[in-house]
Amino acid sequence: QVQLVESGGGLVQAGGSLRLSCAASGRTLSTQAMGWFRQAPGQEHEFVGGISWSSGNTYYADSMKGRIAISRDRRKNTVYLQMNNLRPEDTAAYYCGEDRRGWGPHNTSADEYDDWGQGTQVAVSS
Repeated sequence: QVQLVESGGGLVQAGGSLRLSCAASGRTLSTQAMGWFRQAPGQEHEFVGGISWSSGNTYYADSMKGRIAISRDRRKNTVYLQMNNLRPEDTAAYYCGEDRRGWGPHNTSADEYDDWGQGTQVAVSS
């Protein structure tokens, strides 16, 4: 099992930027897919984007394209979510997850993930 710890959330004005981090420990990442999801109060987990740890290929939700970038640092065993031009509707708890099956279309479903971090809160004021 891998332990995931998110950080970098906070309060930002609309139009601002944040970079979230997801640090993995307990096992070196290799073939996994890492995904970012968010959950607003009373709503389901929403896929934000994902990255193949081995290839670095990324996939973003249509609603986020053009505003986010996901990257990984192999030496630090860390995944990043850069978010720009934030909107009030981006307010949510953001979670990273590990999908041990690796990269594929299933990465957009929260049910496919094996391990999760505790989340980091993002609040965007208008």
